[in-house]
Amino acid sequence: MAFVLANNYRGLRAGVTAAVVVAVAIAVERLLRKESLQPALGGLFGVAIAAGISWYTGSAKDYFLIGIWASLAGAVVFLASVLVRRPLAGVLWNSVTGKGGAWRADRRSRRYYDIATLTLAAIFAARFAVQQYLYESDEVGSLGFAKIIMGYPLLAVGLLVVAWAARLSDKRLKAAGARSTGRA
Repeated sequence: MAFVLANNYRGLRAGVTAAVVVAVAIAVERLLRKESLQPALGGLFGVAIAAGISWYTGSAKDYFLIGIWASLAGAVVFLASVLVRRPLAGVLWNSVTGKGGAWRADRRSRRYYDIATLTLAAIFAARFAVQQYLYESDEVGSLGFAKIIMGYPLLAVGLLVVAWAARLSDKRLKAAGARSTGRA
């Protein structure tokens, strides 16, 4: 957002500077709060690479290249995980929550996670399609707007679908566990 605003009002140099300054400020704030620096440093690294590419080419639109191609990679990876019958939404959710792999044995649970994973794949594919079109059309302002709008708001929708899948899967697995132990 810092890059988009500063670039629109003051040009490429201001956009690059604003993006880097904000990324450094976030890292410093996390350091002062004694929070984990890993996310902030990862963000700083990403901003530095994107800013460096943009600065090197002299084109503001190139700031978005990594994100555009990362969206395509995300779409491919999420889709491939469904095709190999290991829907990434289920794998990630259940590993993060420590629930293990029992969901894989339940056909309907896999289907729920397939839907969630395909939703995330569609989100990544939509980001790629829209942003690549705007990139090719040299619509830097619209590209920045699309990057913001298609970022966290769409990810939130995807995460809601993952939460829906997890909830339904958990209900099925609990019911199956109660049936197998004779409790109903």
